[in-house]
Amino acid sequence: MLQCIFLVSESGEVMLEKQLTGHRVDRSICAWFWEQAICQGDSFKQQPVIASPTHYLFQVFREGITFLACTQVEMPPLMGIEFLCRVADVLSDYLGGLNEDLIKDNFVIVYELLDEMIDNGFPLITEPNILQEMIAPPNIVSKALSVVTGSSSNVSNTLPGATASCVPWRAAEPKYSNNEAYVDLVEEMDAIINSTTLGSLNSSYFIGGVLLKCEIYGEVQVNSHISGLPDLTLSFANPSILDDVRVRKLKSTPIYVKPQLTSDGGICRVNVLVGIKNDPGKTIDSVTVQFQLPPFILSADLTSNHGTVNILAKKTCIWSIGQIPKDKAPSMSGTFVLETGLERLHVFPTFQVGFRIMGVALSGLQIDKLDLKTVPYRFYKGFRSLTQAGEFEVRS
Repeated sequence: MLQCIFLVSESGEVMLEKQLTGHRVDRSICAWFWEQAICQGDSFKQQPVIASPTHYLFQVFREGITFLACTQVEMPPLMGIEFLCRVADVLSDYLGGLNEDLIKDNFVIVYELLDEMIDNGFPLITEPNILQEMIAPPNIVSKALSVVTGSSSNVSNTLPGATASCVPWRAAEPKYSNNEAYVDLVEEMDAIINSTTLGSLNSSYFIGGVLLKCEIYGEVQVNSHISGLPDLTLSFANPSILDDVRVRKLKSTPIYVKPQLTSDGGICRVNVLVGIKNDPGKTIDSVTVQFQLPPFILSADLTSNHGTVNILAKKTCIWSIGQIPKDKAPSMSGTFVLETGLERLHVFPTFQVGFRIMGVALSGLQIDKLDLKTVPYRFYKGFRSLTQAGEFEVRS
């Protein structure tokens, strides 16, 4: 049972306080929490459960706001953490984001949401679709109406229809004019490609080389617009791939990125080559190469024969390639000028690669069919696959 919830800003200000039970929790607990956060730094903010001299504290940090809950009674810690995560998600959906100004501008709605989401310290209604029927999200019309009528309440007088549904997150007996369901098989490729180093004492030559890691993470996303509450059964053409539920490991990547850096005499020459390594049979697009300029760089002059190269704030370089052409391999070249006194570069960048391949799942998994049961009508169904880069790193 939670006894109180606080919302604390990045400066340590208590923006909102919600007492949940008859036992009042003093705000001094927030002062103790903030002192510990300053003393211990980021490691303290990463602890989801904290034992203070008087209370147990649960914390969730989102977009600069700390959601802090207190209790003195025995309770499952995951319940408190999950509830705070749900509160943060609901507020983000309602307010269109999370920051100090949005919270202060919508105090009434935040308090109304907390009143419905928790009762006497126990979570009650946490599904967004039910809450949106009970409490209207803020907009210009509702704010203008509250000014004219003098009423600041956004709570509906009628019970949401979803409360009568056997599935909490779905409205009771929904109806759609077009019954259709779309299934997306989305996979992300994580890879680490290490460098091979050649050179001498006076100069160094780095070229990308060894594949250290190549794994696939995937999920099935369903967008359903089907009336009623049907039972859907999804079948795969080759389900044996899923027999091993661990991460799917591959031996190669669809594209290659070959960085070459030579450093000598205060100048570092850079050349990065990108191309198709194993053709997946579909177009590879949205290709990007991003890296952080090494420290002690005075200036950088980079150009490419395909796409655009931009150096953003904090020395972040982004090479936007788009679709890889078939007649030539995109390349980026240029020079780094080192600070005075440095003959060669000692810290080399790591390249973050992004790409997208529509219509193929590199794991080999394929969707066979989608069956509909418990309803008499027919429906339209669509399938597609997508593979995109996750944490794809090429070390130089």
